[in-house]
Amino acid sequence: MSANKDSDGGWRTFVWNSEKREFLGRTGCSWFKIILFYVIFYLCLAGIFVGTIQALLLTLSRYKPTYQDRVAPPGLSHTPRSEKSEISYSKSDAKSYDKYITSMQKFLDLYNDTIQTDEMKYEDCGEAPAPYKERGNLETELTQRKACRFRRTLLESCSGLNDPTFGFRDGKPCIIVKLNRIVNFRPKAPANNQTLPEGLQSRLQSNLIPIYCKNKREEDESKVGEIKYFGLGEGFPLQYYPYYGKQLQPQYLQPLVAIQFTNLTLDTELRVECKAYGSNIDYSEKDRYQGRFDVKLTVSS
Repeated sequence: MSANKDSDGGWRTFVWNSEKREFLGRTGCSWFKIILFYVIFYLCLAGIFVGTIQALLLTLSRYKPTYQDRVAPPGLSHTPRSEKSEISYSKSDAKSYDKYITSMQKFLDLYNDTIQTDEMKYEDCGEAPAPYKERGNLETELTQRKACRFRRTLLESCSGLNDPTFGFRDGKPCIIVKLNRIVNFRPKAPANNQTLPEGLQSRLQSNLIPIYCKNKREEDESKVGEIKYFGLGEGFPLQYYPYYGKQLQPQYLQPLVAIQFTNLTLDTELRVECKAYGSNIDYSEKDRYQGRFDVKLTVSS
């Protein structure tokens, strides 16, 4: 019993020693010094951390990425997007393609004329492909820039205005294609016809990034049928570039190209590849969307 009492007394003495006026082995003055030391120590650490972050922020721009060495411009994407880039439906079953037309309608709502009425934000940039629309220096002139209007009606039978099913109901589906946004990127038109597919050479225009689709597999050549293109110049006109970023051009609308497959062989899986052609547009085997994409189409009766 006496051992327990001694033990209890030792523990209590360690917590508070009334003789030496120590709490947990330290006097009040000692506790004050050590707490002051750690307060100053951690304040210095916090100051170093905040200082390094501020120094890093001084090297970054709010208006464009500072480092784009890992960006491989540009990507080519399409709507409707689907799992494994496969569009499969039955034209006799409206529910089977409802998700596709809903996706396209939602995407094209941004291109309605009612959204592009503000003359302070939008301007007409011509009815034919034209050179780049320069809107000042990206870094020194920090006011918001206007954007070119893109009329939804340019997509004609794939606009969804006259045919709300975008051709899916008739077995002639449309897809909407765009070049992904890259701040200050200027796509360059093809340098000559020699690098272009034969089917594209006849419709090549200046100041335009053309797009061309064809069968991915040789055995599908006679099954894909005629492909129609709709848009301003049936490609991506250069007057819509460069893009100045969300800070300076939040209302920017990318130019679109609508592609309609008008005579697909029914009840057959077809694989189609589409490419954008420009002198500074490259392709990569590792990235299926760099400058191109392929899609599987299966339209059942």
